Amino acid sequence: LDGKRATIHWENQDSFIEEFEDVELTKSVFVVDGNRITTAGGTSSIDLMLKLIAQDHGEDLANAVADQLIYSSIRTDQDTQRLSIPTRIGVRHPKLSQVIQQMELNIEEPISPSLLARDVNMSTRQLERLFRRYLNRSPKRYYMELRLQKARNLLMQTDMSVINVALACGFASPSHFSKCYRAHYDTTPYRERGAQSSRLPY
Repeated sequence: LDGKRATIHWENQDSFIEEFEDVELTKSVFVVDGNRITTAGGTSSIDLMLKLIAQDHGEDLANAVADQLIYSSIRTDQDTQRLSIPTRIGVRHPKLSQVIQQMELNIEEPISPSLLARDVNMSTRQLERLFRRYLNRSPKRYYMELRLQKARNLLMQTDMSVINVALACGFASPSHFSKCYRAHYDTTPYRERGAQSSRLPY
């Protein structure tokens, strides 16, 4: 896949990006790049098969197959995998969605709450109130949870060192990372890695 466009399930994207830098990873439900075909798994494989049927035998047959499968909405390679942020968090507030999107895009180098607030024309206090009202936590806490979630994925899915996981998730020191991780998951990154290793088949 080096030098090719590809996709993988969103849950595995962080680890894939760290391990395979020469692959152009997208968030599409499926990708066809020359003779390389990848899907995000789950129902995206159905979307891919329907696209291939449409290419070889026409839209009518693809639609008939979709109808037979009771598959009502055929996605294309332009569709992304994950639900929109408003759907995921259960809140439709454009500024809140914008801030969360910025957080998700800037895990390795976190942006301060004051800059996040400024980018959506709010004061830091207004942003605090917005997060408390809709998500029952501060922006700082929500951002920390996103970073720790990514860290957990990397610990479980890669053999990256704990210090490299910490750096990839915006922590300047392993001790601070370990402290935050333990407070959130009730275990240390080292124990998490050890527990994961013991679950793997030999």
